[in-house]
Amino acid sequence: MRHITYPGYSYTDNPFSELLAEGSPTRPLILANIILGTPLFAAFAVGLWTSASPKRAAHITGAMLLGYTVTGAAAQVFFPTLPRETLEAGEGTLRNALHPPVTLASILFLLLAVAFGATLLGRRFRYYSCGTIVTLVVFGVLSVQQGSEIEANQPTPWVELEQRINAYAFMF
Repeated sequence: MRHITYPGYSYTDNPFSELLAEGSPTRPLILANIILGTPLFAAFAVGLWTSASPKRAAHITGAMLLGYTVTGAAAQVFFPTLPRETLEAGEGTLRNALHPPVTLASILFLLLAVAFGATLLGRRFRYYSCGTIVTLVVFGVLSVQQGSEIEANQPTPWVELEQRINAYAFMF
């Protein structure tokens, strides 16, 4: 399946970050989504923090969600990746080089938020949260393994599907 406004982009074979790459035709639309959505998610994290006064795990979960929100937005807005062709030509920048570590920090915040949040609602939710963490780790590792192929402008089959499974596992 191909993207309507981004010729050559595939929903299964290209990572989400390419939609936000500098020069991407979809960057303005996705940036608008991030700019509007980030304050809402941050408000949710702060609301969790403030509404859970006796539960320390809820405070930590709220803080981790806020960290996830801030670092996730920073990875996409301030440290965007570059198009594959630019990476292949060796024209990467410091901003681009910082995209993976900032994204990794965001993922660590997310995993910690799920782990601490798992303690808040009982045994069944804890099991569900453990399953979410396993899903995030497994599909995260699968998508990271294709990083060198992205930089070499090689095919990356299923990388976006792996990333979307991660995103939807957390959202679900």
